[in-house]
Amino acid sequence: MRKFGITLVFGLVLGVSFVNAQAPRTLDKIVAVVGSSIVLKSDVELRYANALASGMQPNESYKCDIVQNFITQKLLAQQAVIDSVTVKDDEVDNEVERRMRAMISRAGGQDRLEGFLGRSIIQYKDEIRDDIKENMVAQRMRAKITEKVSATPLDVQNYFKKLAKDSLPTFNKEVEVGEIVFQPKLDHDEKEIYRQKAEELLARVKKGEDFGNLARLYSNDGGTSSDGGDLGFADRSTYVKEFAAWAFKLKAGEISPVFETEFGFHFLQVIERRGEQVHVRHILITPVTTQQSLDRAKLKADSVYLLLTKNKNVNFSAAANYYSDNKDTKYNGGMMLNVENVETRSTYIPTDKLDPLVALTVDTMKVGEVSKPQVFTEANGKKDYKILYLKSETDAHKANLKQDYPKIKDSAQENKVNRTISEWFEKRRKETFIKIDPEFAVCPQIKGWANTPTVVQSSKTP
Repeated sequence: MRKFGITLVFGLVLGVSFVNAQAPRTLDKIVAVVGSSIVLKSDVELRYANALASGMQPNESYKCDIVQNFITQKLLAQQAVIDSVTVKDDEVDNEVERRMRAMISRAGGQDRLEGFLGRSIIQYKDEIRDDIKENMVAQRMRAKITEKVSATPLDVQNYFKKLAKDSLPTFNKEVEVGEIVFQPKLDHDEKEIYRQKAEELLARVKKGEDFGNLARLYSNDGGTSSDGGDLGFADRSTYVKEFAAWAFKLKAGEISPVFETEFGFHFLQVIERRGEQVHVRHILITPVTTQQSLDRAKLKADSVYLLLTKNKNVNFSAAANYYSDNKDTKYNGGMMLNVENVETRSTYIPTDKLDPLVALTVDTMKVGEVSKPQVFTEANGKKDYKILYLKSETDAHKANLKQDYPKIKDSAQENKVNRTISEWFEKRRKETFIKIDPEFAVCPQIKGWANTPTVVQSSKTP
């Protein structure tokens, strides 16, 4: 069974790239008709331009992939109508705003992005909304088609048996590593300096100084400061509870008092409310770790280390759950997750994917050991103390069912999902009227896809 590029469509549609889109809009030709939907040449050119802006080298044949992906998206979206698969307007709005925030960040500000686009942000959002909505519907339809697909143990065995033995992958050394994290915490007096700084900025805003200018100059939120602290539209679930409480309490134009979250001290202004979404801007003042707070974290880490090594009744998992300050791992028994395989929550991590200091530390440990507390510098530049635990290690080896069953099961599942969606697509393609412009009808990916069925079926997905 030939595989179709159905999953590719979801990565292509209106990514966080940016282009001057004026030129493609001059191209106005129908390149494909799929049932009751059409694909315009300008749509193809815009996606191609977006791919180039994302770093792809010029390649005219890539437009064939784009047309193929448009056709698959249209088929999935049309089936979604039959099966009553929908997305809510606020979900679409959230996705539009998320993409626009990412594009603004990449462009270096709203003004620069509008220069790239050749139009206002408001105009561009209106133009892309329908395409984003159709794309989201198509994704949801694809999920429905495959929701009951599951690789059984027999499927996994059969899948592995069919793999060519000389092409089996070699897995690098992997480890399971736990951590208990001790983050430095400022006391009241240490934090008060930063609260006062936020209060002073709030007072300046109330006296008439420009909120956006102060955010650009003083806010510690690197993702929004260059845009005047603007966070765009978002729903309540986007923010931590303290921030959401003020964002959804105030009316448009109102400014909150200074309040504290896990990120520091904020104050915000509500710009607009739209149903369950709110458009706000804020200024964040982030406290800086002091040596005294780092020393206090070390004392706590040392005491927990002694507890783990001296008291055999205390296990690492329970200690992590009780003492660790890392919310991402503490409720997982302290175990780190493979960031390249988060969906399966795999705790098996190749050593070359670990933080270098973590890798260096566990390399000197035996399975079952815990390390003495050490200072680690996180990706955000903050320092903390950690106790590490080496739960297991597996040497580099050729793939086999005994050692690598979870990975092989994931591959077998993906293979079964791809076969299911390909079979569904092949059936629907033959039942749907498809017309392709001669310019693209010769593309290898879609050659022979043009179709005028005798009977066009509109049945529910089986």
